[in-house]
Amino acid sequence: MKVKKLVDQNFILSKLNKRNNVFIHHTAEVSENATVGKDTRIWNNAQIRENCQVGRECVISKDVYIDIGVCIGNRCKIQNGVSVYRGVTLEDDVFLGPHMTFTNDLFPRAFVADFELHTTLVRKGCSVGAHATIVCGVELGEYSMIGAGSVVTRNVPPFSLFYGNPAKFHGYVGCNGEKLSFDDNGIALTADGKKYKLSEAGVVLYENE
Repeated sequence: MKVKKLVDQNFILSKLNKRNNVFIHHTAEVSENATVGKDTRIWNNAQIRENCQVGRECVISKDVYIDIGVCIGNRCKIQNGVSVYRGVTLEDDVFLGPHMTFTNDLFPRAFVADFELHTTLVRKGCSVGAHATIVCGVELGEYSMIGAGSVVTRNVPPFSLFYGNPAKFHGYVGCNGEKLSFDDNGIALTADGKKYKLSEAGVVLYENE
């Protein structure tokens, strides 16, 4: 009973904005200059800095840090211990696994204050596995998937599966994460009924004419 009472007290101290149903745990720190979308959840010890934009229906998990001016799309899920540094942009439906790492400086030195910021763009639907490292200056394509523990040093095409150190191409995946197997016409069908077309330019969602 004592444990239940403590939990109840913690949630009483937490904040729920009734107008847009945003939940902010009482240990989280959210700047007054940040914008947080409807139905987003911000959990224990998270910090959202000045001029950030966080979209609708996001989950900002325990110990997440979102740096100044970062833009995060709708329905993103950021797992425990992730830092999204200045220069990183997340589009909609991005998944970031526990303790994955972004960077924003290619030549870091403790004694250099005015470093050159290198940006990173994470496209719609991309998933990044736990403890992966994304070296700045790259673009992770739509619905691409980065394996756990990988080190990404170059652009990742849409629907690509990359893993390893350094991360390399290991095939294509669909929107549901299923690895794609193409027929002689370059068409793949996944369990959710979606079709994909393989061409010299890469993979796209395919629709019959």
